[in-house]
Amino acid sequence: MDKTQAAPFRQQLLAQQAELLAQLVAQRGGVIGRAEAAADHFGQPEDPRAQLATERELAFALDAHETIHLAAIEAALARIETGKYGECTDCGAHITAARLHATPEAARCVHCQEKAEQHRRAA
Repeated sequence: MDKTQAAPFRQQLLAQQAELLAQLVAQRGGVIGRAEAAADHFGQPEDPRAQLATERELAFALDAHETIHLAAIEAALARIETGKYGECTDCGAHITAARLHATPEAARCVHCQEKAEQHRRAA
């Protein structure tokens, strides 16, 4: 797919990227440091220890998920620049427009994505 055909996907990816970056900044406390934000958020003395630990684990898991999603968006933008966007990174097959509209950061065709997920579950 050339850059002209990929332009709508690029715009969608850039919008998702901006949204994720804003979420990460908000989660990390904006202009204060991450440690300070965590202390403010998790340091309430009235919180039971189990609830505090669960909230902390959830916050870190969400942060990790968003960081991975951000990396996938950046990789898709790089594929647009190299002219490889819309090609499966595993088999080289064309990724359908419907899949790209639903998940513009998709790096694999449906078949290869299913294989990758099965492999991940088996590991």
